[in-house]
Amino acid sequence: MKLTNRQPQTRTLADLYRSIDKQHAVTLTYVDDKGEETVRTVEGHELRTTADGDIVLVAMCRLRGDERQFRISHIRAYTIHRIGYILERPAPTTYERPAPAPADDVQALFFYELARDKDDADYRPRVRLAA
Repeated sequence: MKLTNRQPQTRTLADLYRSIDKQHAVTLTYVDDKGEETVRTVEGHELRTTADGDIVLVAMCRLRGDERQFRISHIRAYTIHRIGYILERPAPTTYERPAPAPADDVQALFFYELARDKDDADYRPRVRLAA
């Protein structure tokens, strides 16, 4: 068992990435939003960064049998097992095809690209773009 408060977060992330790569199950001691500590065995699939800047582990929970997200900052301890994955991850169903990019107008293409990136959506260029 590795305690997350005794190691840097990069070490925790490296261990979780390794378990995802090798498809090994991980047992987490996790503190939920209510402050209750639970122990879960999960099968990790990816690590994501949220809009708030938190890093979450997207995994299949063996207790519930569905996909869950666990914030890395809420993990107290973890153990990586050599047990392989047994749960099937459901196919994503929320994909929406983006609108096609405008090909004839440079200004419209510029604002189209800005709208795709939420972080830079408020950016305005200092120099006027030639049309």
